[in-house]
Amino acid sequence: MSRTRVICNFEREEDLVGAAEAARDRGVEIEDAYAPYAVHGLAAAMGLAHSRLPRVTLVLGLLGAASFLAFQYWASVISWPTNVGGRPWNSLPAFVPVTFEVMVLFAGVGTVIAFLVVTGHYPGRRPRSSVPGVTDDRFALVLITDGDRINLAAVEALMSPFVPASISEEAPDTSAGGGPS
Repeated sequence: MSRTRVICNFEREEDLVGAAEAARDRGVEIEDAYAPYAVHGLAAAMGLAHSRLPRVTLVLGLLGAASFLAFQYWASVISWPTNVGGRPWNSLPAFVPVTFEVMVLFAGVGTVIAFLVVTGHYPGRRPRSSVPGVTDDRFALVLITDGDRINLAAVEALMSPFVPASISEEAPDTSAGGGPS
């Protein structure tokens, strides 16, 4: 079974979304889709699951807020209790502004780090060859064919209603660091 990448270039975003739906309905493995801007409905057309990144952001924000509240309580009550104007040592209203800022810091920085780790965009990663023109004015859908069940001719027939600008075939990228981005 020979696996190959088939790259279908389109000039319109509607064609890309329709081609992704057709490929998914036919059972063709979609490696990735490239576009010069975010295309509404493309993730649903590709059958992608919802992102878990908002949950990661929430957990990191709560972790940052709880840890800094604990730190402020420790610093004000246990480590260095200071009587300032007769106020209690564990004055929660005084802790709120800084706690909020630390929560936002943890959530923002942690989300960026989680995104980079999950997608594999780390320093020293070799860039994978992209599809020419997709950052300018082209849309591309990269499919994986196995040769037995679906081949280049079948992909061309499947994509023909969506007016592809070009369809090309290449060996899959198996180099280190390659993977969906």
